Amino acid sequence: MKKRVLAAFLCMAMTASVLAGCGSNTSTEEETTQESTDETTDESAESEPVEAVETKTVYVTPQWVNSALNGEQEGYEDILIAEVGYGDVADSTSYQEGHIPGAIYVDLCEVEDATGSEEGKYNLLSADEVVDNLLSHGITKDTKVVLYGSGCPERQAYGYIWAGVEDVKIINGGIDAWKSAGYDTETEANEGEPVEDFGTEAPVHPEYWVSIETAKEKLETDDNFKLVSIRSEEEWLGETSGYNYMDKAGEPEGAVWGKDSDAYKNDDGTVKSLEEVKKDVWADADFTLDNELSFYCGTGWRACVPFLVLYENGYENISVYDGGWYEWLMHDDYPVQVGDPASDDCEHTTVGELPTGKAAK
Repeated sequence: MKKRVLAAFLCMAMTASVLAGCGSNTSTEEETTQESTDETTDESAESEPVEAVETKTVYVTPQWVNSALNGEQEGYEDILIAEVGYGDVADSTSYQEGHIPGAIYVDLCEVEDATGSEEGKYNLLSADEVVDNLLSHGITKDTKVVLYGSGCPERQAYGYIWAGVEDVKIINGGIDAWKSAGYDTETEANEGEPVEDFGTEAPVHPEYWVSIETAKEKLETDDNFKLVSIRSEEEWLGETSGYNYMDKAGEPEGAVWGKDSDAYKNDDGTVKSLEEVKKDVWADADFTLDNELSFYCGTGWRACVPFLVLYENGYENISVYDGGWYEWLMHDDYPVQVGDPASDDCEHTTVGELPTGKAAK
């Protein structure tokens, strides 16, 4: 996946049901009566309570967000909604054309280095930088944040949680789900009111982030540690790097496959529940939920999806190896596997010995 070109790859779409009016009858009196009934039905549907969610619940429905905006969710009377994009707000067509009422715009580059440099490696920014960007929008550890957007809201949510924001949610299905549910959008730009105190020292959860050195060491010394690739089958088998700026293909030696991030989505584009993931994605996986699991992909975006699915279900022995395949390629002596490690055809070599010409076209 081309990080800069395909910044919207994890933007998920879903179809939500909209209450339809009943068919009309032939007489004028019957039509009038039917219209009145429809209005009553719609109003009743709008007033139906939406089930409450837990603080650690990440994926929420548009209906829940709407009920929170209407003051119907205890403890969520004051939420901050943010559309996540990649780049400046002036360049965000989606935000300009219509966003959820009251939503501000946040740039994915506010949580990660976007240069791909030797120093940045597309990893998370320093905790101080992330917190400064959060404060510029008025976000503290206690802010109830709801994210959506084409700029990988999972990556943003992961960065916020790592830093210390205690309650971060994502609209499952994004703006398309919001529109399908029949809710309005607006084009007027909104901005958060900056604050000065985050409320705690960041990062609150350093354990959710794994360095390349730690990943390599644990692969070599800890049998309970599983480095889980969230990449396409072609990337997993070493047929392509998946990126136009990575010329070599393979995986860190000892990695196991957790399937591509697309496998974590339902047909309607929403992210699957943990039970669905265990059944549909991990049924034949070379790891269990008793293992220490560190997810990775090419540069960190896709890996955040299974992390959040487990996070919202209370699992703690989880992390993201942030550097992914991109950073692994920076070390010629690091061990690599090319092909299915369960196959006799799997090649075990080093980064420096890998052939080039495997960049995505």
